[in-house]
Amino acid sequence: MKYQLIFKLSKALLLARVKQTSVAAIGVTFSIMMFIALLSFMTGLNDLLDGLVVNRTPHVRLYNELKPALTQPVDKLKLKSYHFIHSVKPKASKTELYNVASISTELSRDPRVLGISPRITTPIFYNIGNTNLSGVINGLDVVKESELFSFSDYVVEGKELDLKNVPNSIILGKGVAEKMLVTVGDVISITTPNGEQFSLKVVGFFQSGLLDLDKVQSYASVSTTQKLIGASNDYITDLQVKLKNILLAPALAKEYAKRFELDAIDIQTANSQFETGSSVRTIISYAVGITLLIVAGFGIYNILNMMIYEKMDSIAIMKATGFSGRDVRYVFITIALSIGLVGGLLGLLFGYGLSALIDQIPFNTMALPTIKTYPINYSFKFYLIGAIFSVITTYLAGYFPSRKASRIDPVVIIRGK
Repeated sequence: MKYQLIFKLSKALLLARVKQTSVAAIGVTFSIMMFIALLSFMTGLNDLLDGLVVNRTPHVRLYNELKPALTQPVDKLKLKSYHFIHSVKPKASKTELYNVASISTELSRDPRVLGISPRITTPIFYNIGNTNLSGVINGLDVVKESELFSFSDYVVEGKELDLKNVPNSIILGKGVAEKMLVTVGDVISITTPNGEQFSLKVVGFFQSGLLDLDKVQSYASVSTTQKLIGASNDYITDLQVKLKNILLAPALAKEYAKRFELDAIDIQTANSQFETGSSVRTIISYAVGITLLIVAGFGIYNILNMMIYEKMDSIAIMKATGFSGRDVRYVFITIALSIGLVGGLLGLLFGYGLSALIDQIPFNTMALPTIKTYPINYSFKFYLIGAIFSVITTYLAGYFPSRKASRIDPVVIIRGK
């Protein structure tokens, strides 16, 4: 019965100042709505930008890097003097991987590995009349590349499987194709590092969204690339490993480098600057959203403070008729939480609606051919954070004024009246 009376009193006070309480609720609604929309859009944008790099980057890359020998001939002489060596050249070593079959078999048996894709990378020249345009050709297993690294999502013209089915075929980067003025089905000429010329049929165009990359890169099958450079059927320069848990990449890169005596780089190291940018954008989004909620909390605090000053006599009568200071505190906390719950619920609904509206806005750019609308992340986490924070903010906004109201001395107020 006591709590029912507290609810009735809270309702009466709310309705007595319906305009001010509506303004407070609208403030909470706006804050939650913008919090949801801002985080949904910014994290969606982060996912989009991360996908441009992360989806195309192996979690661990195994390769042989050209580097100087750690021990120079002069180091083998036991001289009691210091020596300084300048302009040390890399040692005579090959970039291909040895025992690729056994390494691939061992990796495929590792329960932490999702899949492996071989690759060959070699520089070439695109022949345009009497002009040579420098570039890079990547020999790959198109089936595994599409399965593990979404290769097919970036083929904007033609079919990626034609690399496997059509002999001596190539998929050109969109930037390269525009420079060479070629279309799908044309035959182009390239020159290998050995000085030999080959004719390749263009079966598609590739557009990653990274303009500088698309002006250089092209793709062919592993067998075609081996033929271009005159290598054997087991010639591979890179093994791209995708893990079930990307967070294991740094540790596994070190483990594989030691186990297979190869160079290894993990995705976090290769894209450390990019990940830092994504983290900063997310932090800024949370900071702006939480600031909006705090501002709305101050609005509720001010409204309840004004209500206490205007309802001093009502509070005094309540305490004189048997209401304790705790009961008065419950009344004003109930008012604050009512504003927070109603405003928060409406904010969640409007936040979802605004996110859905942004998700329908056309976003067409040549740099991102697979993206048609602005990216939105509908994570339930954002709605949960918004709901919890709105309740906490409004509770604190009501708690401090309620303490002041609970300490009012009814004798002093009634005597003054």
